Amino acid sequence: MIGLKEAMFYEKKDDNRVLCQLCPHNCLIPPGRSGICGVKKNDNGVLYSMIFEQASSLSLDPIEKKPLYKFHPGSKILSVGTVGCNFKCPFCQNHSIAMAHADKADTIKITSEDLVRKAIELIPQGNIGIAYTYNEPTVWYEYIYETAKLAKSKGLVNVLVTNGYINRNPLEHILPFIDAMNIDLKAFNEDFYRKIVKGNLEDVKSTIKISAEKCHVEITTLIIPGLNDSINEMEEMTQWLSSISSDIPLHLSRFFPRYEMTNKPATSIKTLTDLERIARRHLKNVYLGNV
Repeated sequence: MIGLKEAMFYEKKDDNRVLCQLCPHNCLIPPGRSGICGVKKNDNGVLYSMIFEQASSLSLDPIEKKPLYKFHPGSKILSVGTVGCNFKCPFCQNHSIAMAHADKADTIKITSEDLVRKAIELIPQGNIGIAYTYNEPTVWYEYIYETAKLAKSKGLVNVLVTNGYINRNPLEHILPFIDAMNIDLKAFNEDFYRKIVKGNLEDVKSTIKISAEKCHVEITTLIIPGLNDSINEMEEMTQWLSSISSDIPLHLSRFFPRYEMTNKPATSIKTLTDLERIARRHLKNVYLGNV
């Protein structure tokens, strides 16, 4: 199914091309084509989201599953996702939805009003709000922006579980309605971002710094053998995070072979514990996942 909504951040160019300004890819999209995320399409010089009000997943989860350990611990949150992503991670654990193209996706229609109503109905079960997760939520920007405003007006919290690859203007536009974020800091070296996930480290660092000043932020890093598991890299990463705040929680997750990266072994427990020891030199709250 496709749910069309004109995009909020783009610029019209000559020959009916459009410049998407949502994320740092800044895709220049010809008529009839989509951007890197696969969910924004140029229709005769107008950029549309093709996933507005289209959800692929809906579940009531423990807040710790996001993972958020220092934000309303013990509570639950209604988690929702759609399809699409602006990264191309070969180790993606949700590739069936993250890499899906909008016009081929298996989704259901859910309005902002429907979702907020569902979240309110679940309050007796411990629900505190809505988490936008499973795929990359920023590619669902138009829907999340409308829903988050409505949820906030009803006393619910909003959580983004994101790769942090978003331009400053749209980020600052939505932050007043976001209460917490888990940002995936995939590595602390530019080569990893450029070659492996097809992005840029500095833009993610900017998102972390800006967001940490406005809402609760926790960080997740998936440790992949031979790619981002060096002691020096962890030292540099946690030093930088502590320069923002040593209170920022860091989740170090264990890699298992997935998707297009089945040639690498699972991360050893020793590697994780060694990196945890380094991280604790700079950060007060470090957690190990999938051990």
